[in-house]
Amino acid sequence: MRAFRVGAIMRSAMDVPVRITLKDVDLTPALESKIRDRAEKLGHYYDRIVSCHVTVESPERRHHKGKLYNVHVHLHVPGEDLLVTREPSEDLYTAIGDAFDAAKRQLLDFVQRRRGR
Repeated sequence: MRAFRVGAIMRSAMDVPVRITLKDVDLTPALESKIRDRAEKLGHYYDRIVSCHVTVESPERRHHKGKLYNVHVHLHVPGEDLLVTREPSEDLYTAIGDAFDAAKRQLLDFVQRRRGR
């Protein structure tokens, strides 16, 4: 049994429950590891994350471009939900990195607001 499955909830070492939903994308060990690692790192910036839902999808192919990937990160934190949606990318791992970088920025902004800065 793998640590992550589509729609499964798993707590990381930082105690962040992560749910992964895939649409027209196969869950490979490398993809699973990348998402798990990036979600776990968010727990280093704020240890009270209630949950993290990551959606990875590949919408219909466009005629003028190759396959595009959308990654959405939805963080539940006390008192607020943070939703990250980035522009689609032709590289799946770039799309994941961009989405989690944006999630980190939103999470750090949230922490600053909570601290009254």
